[in-house]
Amino acid sequence: MCRLSYFFDFKYYEIYEEPLTGEQYRKLELGPAPIDFDNTIQSLETQSKIVKLEVHYHGHPQERFISLDEPDVSLLSARQLEVINETLERLSSMNATQISAFSHQDMPWKATEDKEIIDYELVFYRDPLTSVREYE
Repeated sequence: MCRLSYFFDFKYYEIYEEPLTGEQYRKLELGPAPIDFDNTIQSLETQSKIVKLEVHYHGHPQERFISLDEPDVSLLSARQLEVINETLERLSSMNATQISAFSHQDMPWKATEDKEIIDYELVFYRDPLTSVREYE
């Protein structure tokens, strides 16, 4: 989930030059991670909006979060929803390890020092593999 939100945010920024969530991401070993993820998850659990499940995926433990409420998408614009849906469609065939490896090929992650905040402006230096904007 962490890597997916990174791709939503950075794709949106590359196209529209404004943040989708405003979340900051830190460069970690497994890929970019939102700084406020743990606090947000804890808040949603406290409010009984989600439940965390421990599952096994290919012999490895994995945490999954299940929403107990229908998401309120009225808070998102049509173009925000479009970017989220396109990103999910593009990455849905990848597992967590593959998405992590893909994030390591993205210029914002590559250009950032370990454990530092990833600058959104680095999306404008993406190569064709990860770039989503059509430049003239």
